[in-house]
Amino acid sequence: MRITVLGCWAPYPRAGGACSGYLVQDGAANVILDMGNGSFGSLCKLFDFRTVRAVVLTHLHPDHYADVECLRHALEGAMRDGSHRQGPVPLLLPREPREVSETLCGSSQKAFERIYIEDLPLEEVPPGVEARVFNVGPVRYLLLPTSHSLPSYAVGVEGSGYLVYSGDTAPTENLARFAERADILLCEASGLDSDADYLKDAHMTARQAGEVARKARAKELIITHFWPEYDLEKLRAQAAEGYGDKVELAVEGDTYFVY
Repeated sequence: MRITVLGCWAPYPRAGGACSGYLVQDGAANVILDMGNGSFGSLCKLFDFRTVRAVVLTHLHPDHYADVECLRHALEGAMRDGSHRQGPVPLLLPREPREVSETLCGSSQKAFERIYIEDLPLEEVPPGVEARVFNVGPVRYLLLPTSHSLPSYAVGVEGSGYLVYSGDTAPTENLARFAERADILLCEASGLDSDADYLKDAHMTARQAGEVARKARAKELIITHFWPEYDLEKLRAQAAEGYGDKVELAVEGDTYFVY
């Protein structure tokens, strides 16, 4: 399994950068987790957009979905010129806010097959923690409801290893259980200790990300979703104190491997 960072900033990018977007490659498939501002351009540097097998939107804030419109136009153009023959791409997303979900997957659009996450089957993963489940080839994608200002999901990817991407969320016990012994926990770290009150109930500080990873006994913690004005080394240091081990910073264009 390969995980490549398309964008790591929120709620707006640094100059030349991109907001949340991650490419997962496993089971011979390219799957995108979130497509924030600028992520489509990053994607096109890495592979042909025509080969996208599925897109998962963890929630419907623009820094996680804005570039879906770019992919839509690209796919519809490729369908018209005959260079894309694989039919609509599954787009998995929360139903709410409905005005956003319906705009992204309007009836006039041909690029996407709309799949509301809430309509997917439920499984206990692990026992006592319920998540929605869908497959892309042999790889299972698990979607866990999280604590955010909109309906939002963390994503677990079960393939040649186990990756968990937190999406946007406050720290929860269910997330720690969901990420138990993950090979990689890719976790939002939206602020410093001083931001805890501001982020409460919707996001995590870097230290809280570290604490979730420690509770989960995740093998590797990579933090992401950075406020562009911050010194990232301060975020890394506070995350490492919470985790009790070294922490990686998500870097646009970098690829991480699960074996």
